[in-house]
Amino acid sequence: MKINEKMFAVMREAVSVLQKDGPGAATGKIQQMLQRLLPASTWTGKAATPRPMQDINPAPQAKADHAGPAGGFVPDLLAGLGVQVPADGGRFELPAFTPPFPPSFTPQFDLQQEADAPAPGQFLAGSFTNHAGTRAYKLYVPSTYHGQAMPLVVMLHGCTQNPDDFAAGTRLNAIAEEKSCLVLYPAQAQSANGSKCWNWFNAVDQQRGQGEPSIIAGITQQIIASHHVDPAQVYIAGLSAGGAMAVIMGTTYPELYAALGIHSGLPYAAANNLPSALSAMKGGATAVARAAPKSMPVIVFHGDRDQTVHPSNGDFIIAQSMPALTAAQALQGQTQSGHAYTRTVHEDSDGKVVAEQWLVHGAGHAWSGGSSRGSYTDGKGPDASQEMMRFFSTQLNPVH
Repeated sequence: MKINEKMFAVMREAVSVLQKDGPGAATGKIQQMLQRLLPASTWTGKAATPRPMQDINPAPQAKADHAGPAGGFVPDLLAGLGVQVPADGGRFELPAFTPPFPPSFTPQFDLQQEADAPAPGQFLAGSFTNHAGTRAYKLYVPSTYHGQAMPLVVMLHGCTQNPDDFAAGTRLNAIAEEKSCLVLYPAQAQSANGSKCWNWFNAVDQQRGQGEPSIIAGITQQIIASHHVDPAQVYIAGLSAGGAMAVIMGTTYPELYAALGIHSGLPYAAANNLPSALSAMKGGATAVARAAPKSMPVIVFHGDRDQTVHPSNGDFIIAQSMPALTAAQALQGQTQSGHAYTRTVHEDSDGKVVAEQWLVHGAGHAWSGGSSRGSYTDGKGPDASQEMMRFFSTQLNPVH
């Protein structure tokens, strides 16, 4: 039996423990079983190769109020254990169980980040409930809003994050103040997922009118109804699990969103259970991902040293989203703050840019060009927030 087959058996037993005794007991069970599973010479209790700072989970695992569905167990593995599954069935490694920063760590902000100040608009809290559940959200309303029609950008955070953290890291509120648009941040509930990941890997959460897509669409529609939103300029973006869910939203509600912004995400229907989720995150999404029924303008960012979600997932997202025939041009660039990048631009038959793919060289699993005031950010990269907003401004929803 290959090691990855043994690991899946471990996962199945752990899910059983999860349902009976909760996530804490399940995580402990996994650690015990993995120690028995791995040869003694390979078990060190820490990763063989330390990860760069931006790749480390920025917050300790929080215990869920209750176990919830089995799907909520995935982040305990992916975010907490970070199991890495090689495609050839060889041995896997576990990262060190290390807190994000030592007690003496003091964040170092660059001059621009030090100058960051709270945006002058309103950051309002709300909630939405439908048959699939209840989710809170935050809405940024810029000071320039006086009832006139404005674009709306929906932002889906990554695992362990929340709207305030995601807004700080992406600086979207400050950009929205400059661009005069509304920004909506739905919040994943910890009761739905122990690490507050959007459940992109569950089949029910990949369907229109069901699960989390119905909730996110409902929140979007609620804001459109309560504020003067231009329905032709509604966009959705996300990071990691939030990026994967943004792809799902664009696929299942194409009439609602004009374009997608995906950072370190995965393609539509890349997984429907734990083993396929692990495989997809390591670059194995091609076997299970289905093409989207409708082409969708998309801008994709991914670091080529991402050890959490393989960069090939960016290629899969582009392939799903694009019409069969597009002209592509690759451009090389270098940021003043550090990272080089390759920007591939795709045009349709009329010469309009319908997709951009940014591969950030040397970057890990972090929002490119983000502020260190938020988690999962890398200030050395091109500014994903500004580039996404620029791309969005060129795309209108033809339905409206």
